[in-house]
Amino acid sequence: MEQQQDAGEETRQLSGGGGLILRTHNHARVWPTVDGPLGLSEEDSLSYARSFFKYGFFLLPWLWAINCFYFWPVLRSDSRSFPHIRRYVVGSAIGFIVCTALLATWAFTFAIGGEQLFGPVWGDLVMYNVADRLGLTGWD
Repeated sequence: MEQQQDAGEETRQLSGGGGLILRTHNHARVWPTVDGPLGLSEEDSLSYARSFFKYGFFLLPWLWAINCFYFWPVLRSDSRSFPHIRRYVVGSAIGFIVCTALLATWAFTFAIGGEQLFGPVWGDLVMYNVADRLGLTGWD
C-alpha cells in the first residue's frame, strides 16, 4: 500500500509490523506506535512505555499487554531503532508472558486437579463453600 504525498514524501505500511514508515528525501522515519504519524512523538512514547511498564508491577499485568500492543512496531523493528523505548516494551512482553503462565498454571491446577489433587482440604479451598459458611449467598 503506497501513497504519494507532498514532493518527495511517501508513506507505506510495514508488512506485518503495523507501523508506518514515512520516507522524506531518501530518509526513512519509523514511528514507535501502531498509530503511525497520528500517534505519540518519540519522547512522549518513552514516557508512556515507562509508565505502563512500571504500573504493570502493581498487579496490573494487562497494562503490559497494552504496552506491547501499542508499541508493536518497536517490538517488530531491530533493536537499534528505539533502544530506550524497546527496553520497557520487551520488559512488558516478558512480564506479561510470565504472569499469564503463572495465572494459567494456577487456574488449571484448581480446575483440573480439584478434589483428587487436594483431597479433603478441597472443601475448605473452594470459594462457594466459604461464601456458604459466611452466609453471603443469600439462598439458604
